[in-house]
Amino acid sequence: MSDDTGTHRTPAGSTGPRPEPIRLFGTTWVEHGHGYAARRVAVAVGSLVAAVASCLVLRLAYQGLRIAAIGDFVTVLMVAMFAICSALAFRHTWDGYTRRHDPDRQASLRGLLTVGFVGSLLAYFFRSLTEAPGEKLHREEYEEARRQYEKRTTRRSGNPRNRRRA
Repeated sequence: MSDDTGTHRTPAGSTGPRPEPIRLFGTTWVEHGHGYAARRVAVAVGSLVAAVASCLVLRLAYQGLRIAAIGDFVTVLMVAMFAICSALAFRHTWDGYTRRHDPDRQASLRGLLTVGFVGSLLAYFFRSLTEAPGEKLHREEYEEARRQYEKRTTRRSGNPRNRRRA
């Protein structure tokens, strides 16, 4: 059950697992309600616009290097750096939608992901065409938590005094 803000509520008195909110979606991804489709469209358009704007900024930086006449080697090096970092950031971001990353590895890749921000934006755009980015991972974890909770609760049901002793 969801309220007007899109946050998932469990029944009164329930201590069951709660879904983890996703950035920009809250917990609307659980039941796809409260503007979920509109949020997905907005996220897709927003990330694509941000990627295009970022490419324009990189184009200005490239033109600045050409005007400064620092040499072809440095210009090629800069273009290659942004292309490689963007490809790696795309792959890393895309993988993050299906499995959790190691926090230490994530911290060590922070610089690479910062340089390759265009790749991350594009991964966010492409994922938002099919689902809320990270929805599949969150749904699997939430359903597993619910299964475990149900398993624990049904096992404990009943009065232990009424059980036969062997």
